[in-house]
Amino acid sequence: MELSERGTISDLVHYRIETAKSDLKSANILMNEGEFRGANNRAYYAIYHIIAAVHALDGKSYKRHKDTLANFNKEYIKKEIFPREYGRKIARAEEIRHSSDYDDFYIATKEKAEEQILTAKELIELVEAYCIKKLKE
Repeated sequence: MELSERGTISDLVHYRIETAKSDLKSANILMNEGEFRGANNRAYYAIYHIIAAVHALDGKSYKRHKDTLANFNKEYIKKEIFPREYGRKIARAEEIRHSSDYDDFYIATKEKAEEQILTAKELIELVEAYCIKKLKE
């Protein structure tokens, strides 16, 4: 039996969900080790990958992070498929990740890392449930 290099939409959605969960797990490990900058990075990528999972339902993929996030806001937040508060939380996570990764004097705190991890956890739960429901329709 030969494996296909192309999977189904369902395969891609599930792969991105699992990637998001793996990133969240890494964020928690880093958090527990006091590595708050790294935890911010991994929490953001958990958010990014779970958003990419929902785009996969529509057969969409974006090359730039800002396009992925902007289209999620346009198609899912503004239409209130997901609560509006997540639009702000996602934007904040992106800002914190950028500062953690690129600003020399940014002080990553435990509180901010916890906030990012919580946002990632909540969003993964919401989006995964949404994706599973849509895949069954």
